[in-house]
Amino acid sequence: MSVPMKQYDDFETDINILSGDIVDCAFQVHKELGPGFLEVNYEDAFIYELRQKGLSFEQQKIFKIPYKKDFLNSEFRFDLIVENKILVELKAVEKIHPVHKAQIYAYLKATKLELGLLINFNVPLIKEGIGRYALRNSESPR
Repeated sequence: MSVPMKQYDDFETDINILSGDIVDCAFQVHKELGPGFLEVNYEDAFIYELRQKGLSFEQQKIFKIPYKKDFLNSEFRFDLIVENKILVELKAVEKIHPVHKAQIYAYLKATKLELGLLINFNVPLIKEGIGRYALRNSESPR
């Protein structure tokens, strides 16, 4: 049974369809595993679902942090970029805190991607654990 998805018109149709496909993967994982596992377990299952949908992705990619007109020597690693268009951060935490939201905005700014999904699997209903974050024109929502 397919879950009706919220319709968005803030991005091109293909981005919105892709974000819906990603959210569907999260629904499938949560339906199968439920809450209580470690983030790495959800990531493995999520990747399985992405592959089932034929979506390309980069996992645990190391990324240099841009700083002014250069890059820092230190790096960060994000969970996934799907189809080179949407950043996905997976969590298995009791609660999403403001620092998690700041993290996804920082990652969006650093990667120059406009859309990110923050998915927390440690919730009774997965719809309560999915956040959709947009960053336009490299502006931070601080």
